[in-house]
Amino acid sequence: MTAREALPDHEYVMSPAIFERERRSSRVFMRLRVLLAGKNQQGRRFRHACETIVVNAHGALLYFDQDLEIGSLLVLTNPFTQEEQECRVVYLGDDSDKGQRVGIEFLTPAPRFWGVEFTPDWAPAQAGSLQKN
Repeated sequence: MTAREALPDHEYVMSPAIFERERRSSRVFMRLRVLLAGKNQQGRRFRHACETIVVNAHGALLYFDQDLEIGSLLVLTNPFTQEEQECRVVYLGDDSDKGQRVGIEFLTPAPRFWGVEFTPDWAPAQAGSLQKN
């Protein structure tokens, strides 16, 4: 009897598939107060403090309390360095007591914006070090 014959008619045999998008840089869990400025869904300008959850060389995931839309263009300011980065909203997540989870992507990569040294995930592993599976 083959594996296909052993299954009831309503079940299917599927080949395993992995759907994984390679990350462009490492992610760092870091809580940092930053300023976010732009326009909300009602077209009103805002400039509010918010808190990051995760940062990387290409953007961040943060908590924010304004209604935003995917694709909205914003300006993020690091209050410690006063450096600004233009960014766009790429993810809108669940609400929490700290605000909505919002994913932003820098319009141009800024690996030094956060004051953290990021290692690209695609960098070859050094000899003798453990490799990611």
